[in-house]
Parts: sequence; C-alpha cells; structure tokens
Amino acid sequence: MKKVLFISSTGGHLNELMQLEPIFNKYEYFIITEKDKSTIDLKNKYDKKISYLFYGTRKKFFSYPFIFIANCFKSLFLYVKLRPKYIVTTGTHTAVPICYIGKLFGSRIIFIESFANKNTKTLSGKMIYPISNLFIVQWEEMLKLYPKAVLGGSIY
Repeated sequence: MKKVLFISSTGGHLNELMQLEPIFNKYEYFIITEKDKSTIDLKNKYDKKISYLFYGTRKKFFSYPFIFIANCFKSLFLYVKLRPKYIVTTGTHTAVPICYIGKLFGSRIIFIESFANKNTKTLSGKMIYPISNLFIVQWEEMLKLYPKAVLGGSIY
C-alpha cells in the first residue's frame, strides 16, 4: 500500500481534509494537524495514525515565529519517520514546511485549495502551487488564478 500523509491546520482546513476520510483506508495513511482542544480527541479515533504539531496562529506576532520554526523541525522529524509517497493537504501554514521537505525527498504533493476562497488565493496555496504535482481547486473561478490547477468541485 502507498503511504499517504494527510496534513492541515485545525478548524475549517481540517474539516475539509476529513471529508477525505472515506479513502483513508485505501492507503497506509497518517494524519498531521495542530494540537488544540478541538483535535485532541482525534487521538482516540486514529491512535498511532495521527501526530500533532504545535498550535500557532500568525495573529500572535511575537510567539508565532518560534512556533513556526519548532514546527519546521518537528515536520522534518515526522517526515523522516513516516516517509510518505504522497502528501495531501488543504493548507495552511502548518502544511507548508512538510510539503517542501517532501518535495525535496521525492514525495508527490497534492494541494486542495480552500472551499472558502472563490476569488482569491490563500497564502499556503501561493506557496505550494509551484511545487505541487496536483493542485485542486473547488471553484471554477479559481482556475483563472491557478491555470495549471484541476477543478475538483466541492469536497463537502
């Protein structure tokens, strides 16, 4: 079975990513997200299939750079441990480091742009688009912004 890593930050991005749960068991899968009150219970369901990064938000101007750097190192550790063939993400900042690490080591990167964005690019979308092997948008309007993207439609 192919190893697939599903990664996103918490909140709506994780909600979108979890819409892909019906396909998880077709692969040797792993999930990475941020650890917070809303995700801690996922450990009960996914046990050793889930790992956590430190929760951080860009709104916390002073602490965020340190959390981001720590997550970069933790992402490298998790990548080396898991060695996924594919990385599937719905974003955000949590996923960017591991996508670049994965690209460096030969993983295929699949990015699904947020359903919430119909006319503007997300920051993580802008950063991952150049290295993605498959870039999926959920709105036809987004094809103008990402010409190499594929229209996948809504995952809800």
